[in-house]
Amino acid sequence: MSADAPLAGAAFPTSRRSFLVSGAATAALSACATVPAPVSGSTGDPFAAMAGIVDSIAAPRIPTRSAAIALPAGAGNWSLDVRAQIQAAIDDMHAAGGGTVELPEGQWLSDGPLRLKSGVRFHLAQGAHLRFSGNAESYLPPVLTRWEGTEVYTYSPMIFADGQSDIAITGTGTIDGQGEKNFLPWRRGQNPIKKILRDMGRDGVPVEQRVFVGELRLRPYFVQMRKCARVLIDGPTFIDSPFWMIHPLYCEDVIIRNITCISRHINSDGVDPDSSRRVLIENCDFDVGDDGVSVKAGRDQDGWRVGLPSEDIVVRNCRYSGDTGGGVAIGSEMSGGVRNIYIDGFDLPKASHTLFFKANLDRGGMIENVYIRNIRAGEVKSVLVFSNAYHSYRGGNFPTIFRNVLVKDVVVREAQIGISIQGHPRAPVENVTIEGMTMGSAQYPLKITDAENIALIGVRANGREVTLADAIPVDPEMVGH
Repeated sequence: MSADAPLAGAAFPTSRRSFLVSGAATAALSACATVPAPVSGSTGDPFAAMAGIVDSIAAPRIPTRSAAIALPAGAGNWSLDVRAQIQAAIDDMHAAGGGTVELPEGQWLSDGPLRLKSGVRFHLAQGAHLRFSGNAESYLPPVLTRWEGTEVYTYSPMIFADGQSDIAITGTGTIDGQGEKNFLPWRRGQNPIKKILRDMGRDGVPVEQRVFVGELRLRPYFVQMRKCARVLIDGPTFIDSPFWMIHPLYCEDVIIRNITCISRHINSDGVDPDSSRRVLIENCDFDVGDDGVSVKAGRDQDGWRVGLPSEDIVVRNCRYSGDTGGGVAIGSEMSGGVRNIYIDGFDLPKASHTLFFKANLDRGGMIENVYIRNIRAGEVKSVLVFSNAYHSYRGGNFPTIFRNVLVKDVVVREAQIGISIQGHPRAPVENVTIEGMTMGSAQYPLKITDAENIALIGVRANGREVTLADAIPVDPEMVGH
């Protein structure tokens, strides 16, 4: 069995509150606690490997030639559909060997998706505002993607690249998905549709038979790169997403920097690396109604079937400027495994959660080797959460393994829940070190259920030191959304 295969074992226990923090158990938690080693296996600073990952990420190779898009007169005020002209310019530049296609200043409408091609940089000049229509039929024919962790044929993302290399989206313009008005209403009737898809993933229905359009409609992604290599997104503002905003899926060598994501409704995650490796996300601002960054790797049996982890990902110097979502999450779709994640610098003036490791007993898989530092937060509901009881549980018996996590240099003004660590009797959360965390106030500073080898070093809340002896059991209903 591979490291990321689901764990076999007994059925879901009648109680999720087996509690390891009292008396001798406290000693068991702390006696062997050590700072997790860097992924290279060397001793010393666990963050030392982060620079090596960043240096290993290859940037796109795009020729210097450029060409203007032949846009019709009078089209720059969202009055005419210019999708055909933009796509023709991208196709022609690709055929010529690659280069830059620039969208000039103006208000431009695309009635349907744009397909990025190898060797092409799509550049939005200052003052360029590209808006996508809400006509569902314009995003057909369906394309192969992964929707909330399960592979499916459904509506095309608004900007889509499939099997391409050396591609880029740059500039200071704005890309508008008009998601809240046109696509968020689909969510109201989507639960039974999602169940059909997830049943197909669980039962191994061939992917080509999973076609979800029309009455079985699923909201499209905003920007997705599938099976692409050497991708750059640098500079634009992305607003009002129909669903997840920037979604690298099965990609290698991805750089996402200096972008602003503004989309304040549910499911509008900022950046979701999904079964991708060598990814850098830096200097980004997320004003979104869900996670700023969420690392994914497939859902349940379908995620095990694909079997691709997310690994070697660096998130640094980012900001969450919304107030209803959260900063950084891993999961809950993570069944293919997540490893070697570095988060260095994240500012959250107000948020729901700060750092959230999400899974449930359907997921299986493993989250390991995660290194986090330099976090600054204002008012949050939770600071650091590990949960093996995240919502949408469907009756599985495959607890996720969480192990080898270091969190240091965290300052939070006010929190409802400080640290909440919830493993499972067959898969306790293990080898977690929290060093230098200060919470000005926290209603529940420390909750632990099913954990081993936990170390608290210089953790303070409400003006006093927090030790393992202060821990109380986790209440799953208070973990998060």
